[in-house]
Amino acid sequence: HVQLVESGGGSVEAGGSLRLSCAASEDIFSHNCAGWLRQLPGKEREAVAAIYSGGGSTYYADSVKGRFTISQDKVKQTLSLQMNSLKTEDTAIYYCAASTTFPPCRFNLWGQGTQVTVSS
Repeated sequence: HVQLVESGGGSVEAGGSLRLSCAASEDIFSHNCAGWLRQLPGKEREAVAAIYSGGGSTYYADSVKGRFTISQDKVKQTLSLQMNSLKTEDTAIYYCAASTTFPPCRFNLWGQGTQVTVSS
């Protein structure tokens, strides 16, 4: 059973940066799709960024383009999200997710979530 464990959340002032990491217990990122989603208070979970087929292509939500960068380390079996120029509206619980099959990309593995709080 593959486990995803996130780290790196925390509190930061607007304009600051944070880096989220997700460690997988098995090699789940190399050949499938993986991503980061977030859930804002009172709202549904939304996709923030995704990476496909070992880094062949990426997806970013319009709200984070140019500020967030998704990457993966195949040796360390980790997925990362570098978040720069953070805004208060980025405050949310961030989840690492992966798909055990690809295509299609259907996230069926989830981390426990990590809180990101951006203050003004």
